[in-house]
Amino acid sequence: MADEDETLENKTVLVRSGSHMYDELRSFRTWFKWMCVDQSSPSSACLSWFVFSLLTVVVPWLSHYLLACSECDADHSRTYGCVTQLSMSSVAALSFICLSRFNKKYGLRRFLFLDKLCDESETVRNCYTQQLNRSTKILFFFVLPCFVAESTYKIWWYSSGGTQIPFLGNVIACILELSSWFYRTVVFFLVCVLFRLICYLQILRLQDFAQVLFHVDSDVESVLREHLRIRRHLRIISHRFRVFILWTLIFITASLFASLLLTTRPNADLRIYKSGELALCSVSLLAGLMILLRSATRITHKAQSVTCLAAKWHACATIDSYHWAESEFPPAAHRVDCNNGYNGSSDAEDVGDEEDELDNTKFVPSYAYSTISFQKRQALVTYFENNRAGVTIYGFMLDRTSLHTIFGIELTLMLWLLGKTVGVS
Repeated sequence: MADEDETLENKTVLVRSGSHMYDELRSFRTWFKWMCVDQSSPSSACLSWFVFSLLTVVVPWLSHYLLACSECDADHSRTYGCVTQLSMSSVAALSFICLSRFNKKYGLRRFLFLDKLCDESETVRNCYTQQLNRSTKILFFFVLPCFVAESTYKIWWYSSGGTQIPFLGNVIACILELSSWFYRTVVFFLVCVLFRLICYLQILRLQDFAQVLFHVDSDVESVLREHLRIRRHLRIISHRFRVFILWTLIFITASLFASLLLTTRPNADLRIYKSGELALCSVSLLAGLMILLRSATRITHKAQSVTCLAAKWHACATIDSYHWAESEFPPAAHRVDCNNGYNGSSDAEDVGDEEDELDNTKFVPSYAYSTISFQKRQALVTYFENNRAGVTIYGFMLDRTSLHTIFGIELTLMLWLLGKTVGVS
């Protein structure tokens, strides 16, 4: 089904637009070129793959085999260097390949669904543009602390006699290693932040969908068409990112278990000089994985909240219709004031950011269902109950239950590994 959606999506050939002074993607395009991940032309593609090969493969390999410093003291030996370099390079390679495929196949504007914003409301367009401008700040929020910590360690390692090469060689080697770390970290977090940005757009659409459901001129057909459009976009997102999310989870799990196996050996040296870089690598990878899983589960939770919203809409309409049939007064005289929005106006003061248009305790205003029959409302609620939307990985829904399952599997494997190494049962 996802392949059919992707085929339909590719039928329209879109011409990629260049960057100009009013382009909302100007900063992203500049950042792509500066990081050498832009492949919009043959020359830039060759440069992109050259920089990737140099900083992801060649420099880590040279760092591990030529700068391992087996004759150094205990503080300068790189016991965990192999796991660190392999973990960072594998995740960066996966991110770069996926990012190259996205950029080549769809283009940045189409990949971020900016070509579809003309069909959205002004609120969705403005909020998405603001989030797009904040994405670079979010990227640096995760990358810079890790890079500062890594820079501190590398500068200390080279300046305190970690190698026997001349001073100028130390400076060049240190710059290359820091550039490699920064490049691999940024490429990984860039894909994670882009996924978060796309999921944020779907949340905005779902919140706008709640307004469509309660609009005075809405009918069941228009609500159904809008929900089908959102479901289709969620399937497209799932199809594009399923390989990246799945293999990221596999690579990071393997990296963490390899780190756990090395650090639980009887003679393992866990001083900050020896294991600090490994811990920094694990924290960086886990932070990116949390961005992916949180974004996916959040959009799935919001998409499934539509069922609760529609059921509440149907219940309010049914109760209101019975009041109208049993009384000579209009239903507004018997119903709780919908303008207050809650069971008791004092409760409204206790509500904060935990409620939004999709997940709230507000009553549905009467005009939202006054012209829709019971059978149509029931059919729509039944449709929502049996067609839950969300981000999926090869058919498996990424929701909170999936997170509990992943956590249970990881905890079981960890306890098994600890039982084999330190005797924990």
